[in-house]
This record gives sequence, C-alpha cells and structure tokens, in this order.
Amino acid sequence: MATGWAREGAVLDQIEDTITDGILTARARLPSGEGAEHCDECGDEIPEARRKALPGARTCVTCQSGRDSRIVLVGINRRGSKDSQLR
Repeated sequence: MATGWAREGAVLDQIEDTITDGILTARARLPSGEGAEHCDECGDEIPEARRKALPGARTCVTCQSGRDSRIVLVGINRRGSKDSQLR
C-alpha cells in the first residue's frame, strides 16, 4: 500500500534498510583481533567464559557495560514526516 508519490513496497524497503543498518552497526562494534586475559580499563581478569563467547574481548563485563551506556546511536531518518525529522 503506497501513499502519495511512494511506489508500492517503499515502506517495507525503508524498514529493511533500517534493520540492515542496525545489524551492520552492531557487527562493526564487535571486538576483533586478539583478546586479552585482563581488562584494558580496570586490570581485572576477564572470565574464560567471556573470552570463549566473545573472541577478541579486551574489557570485562562491568567496564564494557559502562562503555555501552555511553554509545550514541546516530542513524538516518528514513521517515518522511516533518515531526520525525524534528526529533
């Protein structure tokens, strides 16, 4: 169901593009390379279970949680309403 000048399926394309962008952003934030046995920030030992589950991890869960809370997500506004552009 297209509205206005949009072609049929345009809304679904926008939704799929938004999901794809989110997946690519999450994958880009995954650690890569050689992991560490001790946290780069606090020096505590990184549990073996975390190192196995997330190869390349260089921070403990506590420090990584702090880092994740500071991440600001910036995305592309694919909605056409002016209301959504003003947020």
